[in-house]
Amino acid sequence: MKEVIVDSVKIGAGNPLVLIAGPCVIENETSALEHARLIKKVAGKAGIPLIYKSSYDKANRTSIDSFRGPGLKKGLKILKRVKEELKIPVLSDIHTQGEIKEAEKVLDVIQIPALLCRQTDLLLAAGRTGKPINIKKGQFLSPEDMEPIIKKIASTGNENILLTERGSCFGYRNLISDFRSLVIMGKFSYPVIYDATHSVQLPGGKGSVSGGKREFIKPLALAASAVGCDGIFIEVHQHPEEALCDGPNSLPLAELLELIQTIKEIDRITHGYKKS
Repeated sequence: MKEVIVDSVKIGAGNPLVLIAGPCVIENETSALEHARLIKKVAGKAGIPLIYKSSYDKANRTSIDSFRGPGLKKGLKILKRVKEELKIPVLSDIHTQGEIKEAEKVLDVIQIPALLCRQTDLLLAAGRTGKPINIKKGQFLSPEDMEPIIKKIASTGNENILLTERGSCFGYRNLISDFRSLVIMGKFSYPVIYDATHSVQLPGGKGSVSGGKREFIKPLALAASAVGCDGIFIEVHQHPEEALCDGPNSLPLAELLELIQTIKEIDRITHGYKKS
């Protein structure tokens, strides 16, 4: 398996599990910095490498009235402050080619949203940055369908590719995790991440906004670590009920440490890691 290096974080190739975590969207600068500090503290206690995730713009919301975030320029400014003050690599998603020039100056990982994972021009433009690219597997795709998507990025000469499983469509407004996907995508030789947050999302489940069942985040994350993956993606919030985006499928921050400690122990057994 190829190793992808994000700042000082090494992903795949037998390296220990990585945590990608943060609020779904940047709500404001104060919130972003506070969440980043607290999550970094949790990661430090758990002894797990961290990449901070938060979106500067949620362009794929169900309703025109949904909160989208501070936008490209203000959002990137906030993420830059997070990475410089707290020394944490940062990840956010892009939605158009026009964002890439500014985004690549700040982001350590460029994320391709699931709904855009087949957009050839977007993938090629992202790949040409040379930055690590995290591709969310579309809810409508089989894991095998990720191989030609990988080839699009790799055609630019960029081999810094992460693949993220985030559940598959299961009837209307529901998703299901098929853990065979982690094994199948692992055969493509790139690190595989499991998104425990969006796998419990109920798209449009509340009519004009998405719902979710956060009570299943923990068991699914534990299952993924047992099957084997290179990282766990979890959106967290101090007060999920008050979150401006994806609160129903966000993990309360207070529950993160215990979950990560358990995941790490399962991962150690799965991969035969020695306790430090």
